[in-house]
Amino acid sequence: MKLNLRQIRLTVLIIAFVILVGGIGYWLGGQGLTINIGGPQKITIDRITPADKDLDFSLFWTVWDRLTASYLDKTALKPQEMIYGAIKGMVASLGDPYTVFLPPQENKEAKEDLNGAFEGVGIQLGYIDEQLAVIAPLSGMPAEKVGVKAGDLILKVDEQETTDMTLPEAVSLIRGPKGTTVELTLLSQGEKEPHEVFIVRSTIIVASVEVVFLEENIAHLKLMRFGERTSDEWDEAVNQILTHQPTVQGVILDLRNNPGGYLSGSVFITSEFLSSGVVVKQENAAGNQESYSVDRQGMLLHQSLIVLVNQGSASASEIVAGALQEYKRAIIVGEKTFGKGTIQEAEDLPGGAGLHITSARWLLPSGKFIDNNGIIPDNQIKDDPTTKEDEQLREAIKVLAD
Repeated sequence: MKLNLRQIRLTVLIIAFVILVGGIGYWLGGQGLTINIGGPQKITIDRITPADKDLDFSLFWTVWDRLTASYLDKTALKPQEMIYGAIKGMVASLGDPYTVFLPPQENKEAKEDLNGAFEGVGIQLGYIDEQLAVIAPLSGMPAEKVGVKAGDLILKVDEQETTDMTLPEAVSLIRGPKGTTVELTLLSQGEKEPHEVFIVRSTIIVASVEVVFLEENIAHLKLMRFGERTSDEWDEAVNQILTHQPTVQGVILDLRNNPGGYLSGSVFITSEFLSSGVVVKQENAAGNQESYSVDRQGMLLHQSLIVLVNQGSASASEIVAGALQEYKRAIIVGEKTFGKGTIQEAEDLPGGAGLHITSARWLLPSGKFIDNNGIIPDNQIKDDPTTKEDEQLREAIKVLAD
């Protein structure tokens, strides 16, 4: 089935953020208070508690008034930022690191990430046991060049502790103008002591797809992300495979360090390899499920298929790998995936702010839920970082040859 506009906006992001603020006029009102939130639209709110709500906001307004009256540095009293801070705190109370309110600049950065062009160090962020972590370093980017790895915990950014830091706050600190330096304090898996890395920021232009031909009739098809430009780049790569001589007999779909992106992208990619069937199921808070099936005629239905994954493969990439594994269309090679199985719905708010809320979870066609569990490869093999050889790719080639 085709995804409608609302469904397309559902993302499986390693960086998803949100809060439901429809009642902000009641929640954060002030006597005659008018806030310009970054554009021509303004919010005017008063101190009225809705009649159908058993709530008492007197403490909030007591603090607001005390700050306004007594705080020493009056220039620091910025009502717009105070409103944003209050909303962020309300969202943080949910305890979900992927549900976050984004002020205009942070919302802009989130969109740039999916568009594939920004200035920073080239890492995708997420959480491991509620600690800020590297989901995946982007190939060839500054972070990877200094040794940052998937699974590294980020303890500090420029000496600032990351405890309770939201994704957009971390993104804002780590990104910056090209040529500037950011210091990250990292704790790598298996290590007992943290270490510091200094990374010089650069322009990050991230291609979604890359194809390389191996041993003449094997295509190594790397999919780095599910973003705005993925479908066009994917179609171009598939055309290269179809027109290659000699005819390609085997495809290695490389999803390693792919942190995910749009849910619709996972259906699009999976449909290239399956002729029919459910790709992914979505379950909301009420337990209602909706299925997304193969929605187009795929062009790579008959080639032998290997899918490479590692701990940096998350969300949308896990949907693709999991569906292809369950239908026995592909053999999965590599390491257990990251395990992110929730879906965030993105919405733009007046003035450029953004709202991303965890609205559902996704399940594999069998109904299996992989959040925090990940996908177990059919052939488990780790890449040895002390060698130049790509052991996982070598294993994929070997499996194709058998």
